[in-house]
This record gives sequence, structure tokens and C-alpha cells, in this order.
Amino acid sequence: MHTYDKFFIGGEWVDPAGSDTLKVTSPSSGEIVGSVPVSTPADMDRAVAAAKEALTGEWSTWTQEQRADLIQRVADGIKARQEDFSGLITEEVGSPFYFSMFGQVLAAAMILEAFAAHTRTFAFEERRDGALGGQIIVRREPVGVAAGIIPWNVPLFITCLKLGPTLASGSTIVLKPAPETPLDANVLAEILVEAGVPAGVVNIVAADREVGEHLVRHPDVDKVSFTGSTAAGRKIGAICGEQLKRCTLELGGKSAAIVCEDADLEETIPHLIGGGLMNNGQACVALTRVLAPRSRYDEIRDALAAAVSAQVVGDPTNPDNLVGPLIADRQKVRVEGYITKGREEGATVVVGGDLPEGLGEGHFVAPTLFADVDNSMTIAREEIFGPVLSLIAYDTLDDAIAIANDSDYGLAGAVYTTDIAKGIDVARKVRTGTFAVNTTQGMDFNGPFGGFKNSGIGRELGPEGIHAFCEDKTISLPGGIDLPIGG
Repeated sequence: MHTYDKFFIGGEWVDPAGSDTLKVTSPSSGEIVGSVPVSTPADMDRAVAAAKEALTGEWSTWTQEQRADLIQRVADGIKARQEDFSGLITEEVGSPFYFSMFGQVLAAAMILEAFAAHTRTFAFEERRDGALGGQIIVRREPVGVAAGIIPWNVPLFITCLKLGPTLASGSTIVLKPAPETPLDANVLAEILVEAGVPAGVVNIVAADREVGEHLVRHPDVDKVSFTGSTAAGRKIGAICGEQLKRCTLELGGKSAAIVCEDADLEETIPHLIGGGLMNNGQACVALTRVLAPRSRYDEIRDALAAAVSAQVVGDPTNPDNLVGPLIADRQKVRVEGYITKGREEGATVVVGGDLPEGLGEGHFVAPTLFADVDNSMTIAREEIFGPVLSLIAYDTLDDAIAIANDSDYGLAGAVYTTDIAKGIDVARKVRTGTFAVNTTQGMDFNGPFGGFKNSGIGRELGPEGIHAFCEDKTISLPGGIDLPIGG
């Protein structure tokens, strides 16, 4: 049991204002594995006040080099406790052992390492010649108090997407972990103290949706950074619009993987499996629509079916098991509903489509491959967030690009071909925020990440991720002066 009875606010562990607790259950067994207090509006107000106060304290005097060093220390702290984090996240999320270690924990540390490097070179001030004869200084100043709202599927990873630019920019933040996965955030709080994060710069408060909305609406919150469903993102975006509050929304996806006629299937199939079934299919960037040329459709279907069938489903703590449970029973029911819908609309289940046997009370769904899928079907239009792949035929490469773009989403995608130049040309034509050629790594920590269309607003990662936590200011000067540029 991982039991916490306090919140991390103002650099200290403080008693909650209320007495309610949140029980965390294992997706593998349904057993309770931990608990945390549940925030009241008063707790959230206290956290926001601590973050606001920290903006004008010691933290405001830190140089960008000092902030970069701090981010690196937090990254080092995560790596030093990588086994603790990995085991805990497997308990919370149900992520397979390998994905918890590499996709959840070490990748989170890599995000912070990238932000540390970008912080050292980021132009927080630059001098330009003015258009009216004088000179100007363009400054990037901290956005202020940020609210970071974290989803349950990759909690530490997403937390670092928001923590890194907060520390880089000199802003402060109140982090609200998802109710399903609040435990790893408290371990992170211990690392923040060890790394020397000043009091109030980072505050961590678990809350339900109602108190989460209180955080979003709080008048002292200057920016909201949200990762989650498109439906929730619309509501948060509407609130921020009403208040003229800055926001970054990283939302859903229904990404397409285009397999070209010249693709090497021996190399391509592992990418399709990794890209489509990562984290038990619970990934916004999952390549869930596989587009195959009619000339090779049967060959690709059979090869993909064999690979999906080979995925071992079971206890995620066992390194031999490549697919674990879904986060909760509601998600299992949701995915089963999509599988039923796919059958009803005429798609063919090639592999899976039923419940794995002998796995007890866990929320398991067998990895499923649909063939004979039309892009107008529900399973090709809506984000399922489970281990379900749809194989869609296309006639020409232009047809494939049109199918890939025929989506309400635009987060990620990929193409597989032996002609890299052709792959890059395809990448330029597909309207998504990230796109991979002959790999599943569409997200790179040195480049901006985010989506087109219903996949969100704004960008995370890279220097652009820091800029999203800054306000731009122009200072106009007369000509003929020579002043130093600050940092």
C-alpha cells in the first residue's frame, strides 16, 4: 500500500482541509494499492496562493543557467528512482513492465534533460533593430501561475511535459494528477525537494473533476496546460476563452500508418505493433488506422494478424507479457462496445475480439485486428483508446493521403517505404502535428509536439514548449545605444 495523507503545497506536506480520500486500484487485480487525500476548493486555493507567492520570491532571481541546472537535477532524481517509479506506475496504470520503464519513466527523464538543454540556449531576451529607427528588446517573461492537468495513461511523462517548461520559463505550477493515478506524483514531490525546487514553485494536489474545474477557473491561474480527451479539452478551452486565459490543449488522436507498396514488411510490422498497441493501446499517438495498398492487402493483413496474435496478454509485472489491462472497468466496457460496433458495421475481426481467459478480475481486452474497414466506420473515426487496430485498403498513394487526412483529428501518423524521399513527401502532405517516416518515433523531445484540428491547440516540447509558458514583451529604445541583454 502506498498511503499519503497530505498534499505537497508551498514546499511542504500539509494537511488537507477535508477528510475524503481517493482509493487507487490496480487495473490488473482490482485490489486497492494506495490512497491520497481528495482536494477541496480550499486546498486548491492554498496551492494557487503558494504558486502566486513564489513568483515574486527567491525564484524570480534565478538565472536561466540555475533553472537549467535544477531541471537536470530533477531528471537525475527520476533516473535514480526509476525502479520505484516503474513498479508504481505499473500498479497504477497497468502498463507492461517494459513500457513502464522506458515509455513512462526514462522517457520522462529524457524530456527534462531536453528542457534543461533548451533552457541554456533559449533567447529570453534579444535585441532587434526597430522599424522606426530605434532599437527594441524582445523579452520572454514567465507566464505566471500555470495549472497542469495530467491524464492517467502516462502520468509521469505528461507531468514532465508541463514541469519542464514551467521551470525553464521561471513560472510556477499547480499540478493536478488524474484520480486514477495520483501516487507517482507524490514520489516526484520527494524528488523536487531533494533537487532544491524553491517552495511554492511546484504544488501537487489530487482532485476530482469539480475541484479541477475550480482550478481552471481560478482568477490567479494565468495558464492552463491540459492533456486529455477532446471533450474535456473543449470545456477547458471554453472556460479559458471566457477568461482570456492562455491554454495549451493536447487532446485525442486517430492516427494513420500508411504502408507503401514498396514497404519492407519485416521491418514495418514491428513498428505497426509498437505504434498501435503501446501502453495497451492507451496512447493518444497510437497508430490505430493501418492503411494498406490493395495490391498487398492480404499479405499485410496476414502478417499483421500473426504479429497481433503473438502479443502475450497478462500480468503487466511479468516482463514476458506485452499487453496488460485497461485502466478501469469503464474503459474495458467502452472498448468492448467499439468491437461490437465494428462487427455491426461490417468490419471483420481477424484476431481477438473476445475476452482473454484466466486473467481474474483485471480489466483485460484481447488485442484486436479488424480488416475490411472503411474509413467511414465508427472504429475508424473515433478514438477507442484500447488495443484495437483497423486495416483500411487504398488504391493510390494520393488516396492513402486523403484517407489519412479524412479525420477529425490530426495528432500523429507514420509512413513506411523504402524510398525516404517519398516518405518525407507524404509527411508534408498529411495534416498532423507530428509524423514519422519508417519509425514509430513521431514525437521527438527536441521538436514541438501537438495536434491539428480536434487534436488540440498549442505545442509542447522543444524551444516552442518553453515559449508556450512565456509572455512576449517589447521594450522600445532610441537608436545609438549599447546596453547588455539580460537572461
